[in-house]
Amino acid sequence: MYVRSPILDYTARNNENTNMAKLKIIVSTVSSFCTRIEWALKLKGLEYELTFEDLNKGKSELLLKSNPVHKKVPVLLDDGVVIAESKVILEYIDEKWKGGDLYPLLPRDPCERAQARFWAQFVDDKCLFGTLGACRAEDALEKEKAVEAVLESFTYLEKEIEGKKFFAGDKIGYLDLVIGWIPHSLSVLEEIGGMKILYAKRFPSLHEWAQNFVEIPLIKECLPPRDMLLNYTTARLSYLRSSAPNKP
Repeated sequence: MYVRSPILDYTARNNENTNMAKLKIIVSTVSSFCTRIEWALKLKGLEYELTFEDLNKGKSELLLKSNPVHKKVPVLLDDGVVIAESKVILEYIDEKWKGGDLYPLLPRDPCERAQARFWAQFVDDKCLFGTLGACRAEDALEKEKAVEAVLESFTYLEKEIEGKKFFAGDKIGYLDLVIGWIPHSLSVLEEIGGMKILYAKRFPSLHEWAQNFVEIPLIKECLPPRDMLLNYTTARLSYLRSSAPNKP
């Protein structure tokens, strides 16, 4: 989502390499969607400032005005331009700051770019939200079916990463950033949901990728503390279960 906003008034700071205003991102510490944006900005070597939302205390006026449609983080503020939705933000960053020594996120080949976008959407829809659904399920049969569906989706990822160090090849790229929630957040969801998804024997290539990815210093330094993530997700899951309509 793209919108030019008249409400943003922040100080432009000159960067000797990019000659641009300093970027701001509205984020939540516990959101993997936000973490992927910070990773992208660090890979590009861009200066940025984080504006934190405490989701336990409601949503700030800045967030509601910046992203009135979805009212969600992350939101990128770039000199009066507001970009919402994490995958859209990633593409915006890659399109605006490209060439020269700037780190490329998406492949240059149109077919490869399209494939990366396809798998990124698949991961969010089937793997991430599928795992959240399995974690949330309370009925044993419902949970079993949800876990089976997630395992099937992970099987496709395993085939996609086979023979490669990262999804982008020898270096991390757009798809790696989107899938980057797996090494850190998945174990939290597995613990809360009382289930197992990332079996090392069943998904050896994906398991190895996760270990390689999370050990990259730039990646590791942006990850939220696990206990914070665990506490927030547990509380959020409890709320969702309590507010769910009663089943017949």
